[in-house]
Amino acid sequence: MSESGHKAGYGVPSVTSGENVTTVHTDPAAIDDMEVAANRDHSGFDADGSVSGFRSARTLPLRVELIRQLRRRRTQLLLGFLVLLPFILWAAFEFGTSANNRRSGGFVDLATASAPNFVVFVLFAAGSFLLPMIVALFFGDTVASEASWSSLKYLLAMPVPRGRLLRQKATASGLLSLFALVLLPVVALLVGLLFYGSGEAVSPTGDAITFSDSLLAMVFSVVYISVNLLWVAGLAMFLSVATDAPLGAVGGTVLVAILSQILDQITALGTLRDYLPTHFAFAWSDLISTDIDWSNMTRGAFSAVTYAAIFGLLAARRFRTKDVTS
Repeated sequence: MSESGHKAGYGVPSVTSGENVTTVHTDPAAIDDMEVAANRDHSGFDADGSVSGFRSARTLPLRVELIRQLRRRRTQLLLGFLVLLPFILWAAFEFGTSANNRRSGGFVDLATASAPNFVVFVLFAAGSFLLPMIVALFFGDTVASEASWSSLKYLLAMPVPRGRLLRQKATASGLLSLFALVLLPVVALLVGLLFYGSGEAVSPTGDAITFSDSLLAMVFSVVYISVNLLWVAGLAMFLSVATDAPLGAVGGTVLVAILSQILDQITALGTLRDYLPTHFAFAWSDLISTDIDWSNMTRGAFSAVTYAAIFGLLAARRFRTKDVTS
């Protein structure tokens, strides 16, 4: 063995000639390096078997999910349409007037009376179909689209816990839905102020409230509409985890909403209509009054929260056992 090999001494055995004694020369620095490497290999996993440093609570940040949703073309088109809708309705009033400038009565007269009335008309016009469809689109498409793109299994393999993935997507969908529900009346109010002025808000029953009170009423109206549409969010989320077709989840939710509205028009059902999720959808109109009746809004909020809790639990249970490998 050469002298250089002896000095290197990284565990290199050296046999002395004429003797049967074998000695191993080791460098203390090399021993330290090997101990550090061994400790690093063993410390790469926590006690539960997960990789060291992995925190399930940090997977799929809400900011990342929101950015992903905002970059999607359907989100941008939908928000753009909500901005244009009040202008479209204003144009319909402006250019649809008859030559003799006669009023047609009903909501048209109320809509053009003042900015608050214009907002009320926009919410009434969009409340039957557009607003439920917006919530159904954000919640129904969120998980089903990932499954249709075959990216859901990769998200879970990162790994993102199933409960957290469902919760993060539901939170992002809820924030986007709330933003859309706020955006529409805000733009409608600006359009109304521009073309109709800041007059009193007049209800169909003849009650009138001041402009400042009408602004507060509109805030509470948006809050109530958001709570009332929770049942749509829960149903859409359940259908989103139950199917891999986004169109089926969104369309199924909208279909249930339309069916509920149709049944609500059948007076022969009597008090059974109170159990329909859409029966108290327009209870917020009671806010445009000098003497506000909170009973219908309370019942509507309780009904929506109950339906949302049931559908939410069903969605969580279904997603926990969903096969995402196919």
